[in-house]
Formats: sequence, structure tokens, C-alpha cells
Amino acid sequence: RLILYSEPNIMKLFLCLTLFFLASLRSSSASGNGLRHGLVERFLRYVVIDTQAKEGVEKIPSTPGQRELANVLCQELTELGLLNVRVDDQGYVYATLPASKGLANPSSVPAVGFIAHLDTSDAVAETRIKPYIVESYSGGDIPLPANALRTITVAKNPDLHEMIGDTIIASDGTSILGGDDKAGIAEIVTAIEFLTAHPEILHGTVQIAFTPDEEVGKGAEKFDVKAFGAFFAYTVDGGEEGELNDETFNAASTVATFRGKSSHPGSAKGQMINSLYAASHFLGQIPNAERPETTEGRDGFFHPYEVKGGEEETVVRLLLRDFEESGLEDRKQRIREIARQTGERFPEVGIQVEITDSYRNMRMVLKDVPHLIEIASEAMRRARVQAKYQPIRGGTDGAAFSFMGLPCANIFTGVHNEHSQEEWVPVGTMTKAVETIVQIVRITAERCW
Repeated sequence: RLILYSEPNIMKLFLCLTLFFLASLRSSSASGNGLRHGLVERFLRYVVIDTQAKEGVEKIPSTPGQRELANVLCQELTELGLLNVRVDDQGYVYATLPASKGLANPSSVPAVGFIAHLDTSDAVAETRIKPYIVESYSGGDIPLPANALRTITVAKNPDLHEMIGDTIIASDGTSILGGDDKAGIAEIVTAIEFLTAHPEILHGTVQIAFTPDEEVGKGAEKFDVKAFGAFFAYTVDGGEEGELNDETFNAASTVATFRGKSSHPGSAKGQMINSLYAASHFLGQIPNAERPETTEGRDGFFHPYEVKGGEEETVVRLLLRDFEESGLEDRKQRIREIARQTGERFPEVGIQVEITDSYRNMRMVLKDVPHLIEIASEAMRRARVQAKYQPIRGGTDGAAFSFMGLPCANIFTGVHNEHSQEEWVPVGTMTKAVETIVQIVRITAERCW
């Protein structure tokens, strides 16, 4: 004991530990750089494939680019050595990473799933995506090179303050980037690649799926929960770093049709019944304080997102959203009341309102399986990420999956300003999403083994 704790030996021990620590840092840095490079390369390949979904198309997937990306992913997953890799008739991709051979009893570890969607939003018409890469971001606003009207400003994106020195990926300003949800796809595939390259990380069976047409509400429509084979899952479809969701809106959609009568405007007196005026009056009754642009947090809203027609007929499409089921029912009733009052104001216009339920708040299921959030929270802690619990002001396929028998929470991808020409994602956060996925798999095995 006297020799071990003598001053010279303590100094030697300290020196050895310091050298070991520095060597470990170098090793980790090299591994991290390799992971980042593969992740970025993969993401950039995915985003240039046009997978914009189209509403109103009966066929799934609604666009051919989604199947193109599905085939690319199928080949990559096969090359990584996954089993049961396949693309079904609707464009859903499924694959299995088998449990580690080092597990004494692999059947005791429940299969965990990771899901992302192939399609991108049609909110911006341009689909020829040209990524714009800002290496070693030094701060300040980011003007987008191909559109003088589009700048990613610090004022509207305060998270940029935390990104100094990181690599930022955006579009050139003429389109969305498509990080929703190709960032999630790239992160899942990169995590699987990491696990296959590190067999010393013990894990149970991991199930992978990539789904079509999530953006038009059909992502879960043909999903085969039984064939997927996971006990629980995570959609990788969230936003900012640390986002962790176990709650969504309750959602419904409304189609309000206004029918008038067309005639030549030169002889329209007493003849023309212009449906546009009734539709405008109807829209004008939507409360200012209950619109997406004036609400936040747990506020619900009415959202008219499309108007088409002319004097003969005008069709208005709206989204109804509320975190409480009773709140959604109240919104349905208020829309019907607005339509009734509009009918009184324009008695010659025929008005028809159709309301269809879309999805329910997944919290109703996930409150009974708290381990999903516990595992994800611990995984983020290990990945040096501060978990941010917040309800999704929107939906996710995970809401539908949860009611189909597959409890499914949602974790972050790092994407900001989704569905916008000012969409951007930091590579550092994408890397942390990969690490979070790896840790979820690891912790699931640790808890059950």
C-alpha cells in the first residue's frame, strides 16, 4: 500500500491514465467522423430522390419516387446483412436485424422496431432538391443561394446559436430539403450499420420499416403489424434535438362544398349564384385565435389549407386538431354551426359538410406502456442529449400504429422548419439521433437479459 500510493507511482499512474484517455478520444473521434461521413453521404443520396406524396391518389404509394427509394433501401439493408428484407406491393420496406449471438437467451429480449416514412410533403411545388451545405457554421443568418427571398434567420431559428462549428444542411431555397423524414431514414440505416460493425454491442432482434404516403395520411393504412414483429417501436420523425413524443393531436378533416349557379356575367342579374361569396363568408368565421399561426403548446386549431372552385362550385378543405377528444368533438360541432349560419346568410347556395376522423391521440395507449419513454429518455442521456418531452402539434404514423397493437413513441431527427423552403438540419444532431437509436437497442437488451 505504501508503495502504491507513493508520489512517484501516483504520477506514473496519472500519466498512464491520461495517455489512455487521449488515445480513447482519438479513437472515438475517428469513429465519430466516420459515422458522420457515412450519415451525411447517405442522407444526401436520399434527399435528391423525388418522393413527394400526392393527395387524392388511390394507389399506395401515390408517387413512383417512393418506390424508387424503397428499392434503394432494400438493396442497402441486404448488403448490410439484414434478414427478411423486402418491399411489398404497396411500397412498404421491412427488414430484420437478428439478435446478437452473444445473448444467452435472445428470446427473452423483446424485438424493438424503428420506423420512418419514405415520402415528403407537397407543401412546396418544386421537387428538384439541391442540398446546400454550410461547413463549420460560424453564426449569423444563412442566405439560401438560389432564392433571394429565403434566408434562415437567427431571429426565427434561435437554435442556430447552439450550432456554431457544426455542419448545417439546407436546400438551395427553391424547394424543401426533405429531411422529414429522410433524416430519420438515414439515421436508422446508419445506426443499423453501426450495430452490424460492432458485434460486441449485445442487442435483441431489431425490426426496421419504411412506410409510404405518411404526409397524406396513408402511412399506416397497409402496414402489416403482425409481419413487422416488434413488441414496441419508435418512429424517427421528430424535430429538434431531444424531442420525445408520446402524445399527438386528435385529428379530423373537413370538406365543405358550396354549390351555386353559373351564368354569363353580362346577363347575370337575378341568375348567377356565386358560391365563392358563401365560401369566403364561411372562412371568415374561423376564429383568429384558433388558427395554426396564432396557437402553440396544447392549443388546438382550425386550419383551412385548400380552396378550389368558381362561382358554380367551391370546395374548402380544413383540418381540425385538438389534444382532447372532447375538444375535437366541439370543433366538429362548431364547423357545422358555422356552415349552418353561412347557409342562413346565403340561402340560395347549397352547402354540404363532410367530416372524417383521421387519427387519435396516441397518449391513450402509451400511458399504459411507460417503458417506451423510460428507455428513450435513458438512451438520450447516454447520447448526451437533453430529452424534451412535448406533445406533437401534428400527427405521426406512430399514433395509428399504437391503436393497431404496436405501441409507438416518436424521437427526434434534428430537422427544423419542416415542409418549408427554409428547412435545415445540423449534422451533429443527426449523429446524436443515431447514437440514441443504438442506445435504445442496447438498453432494451440490458433490461431484459
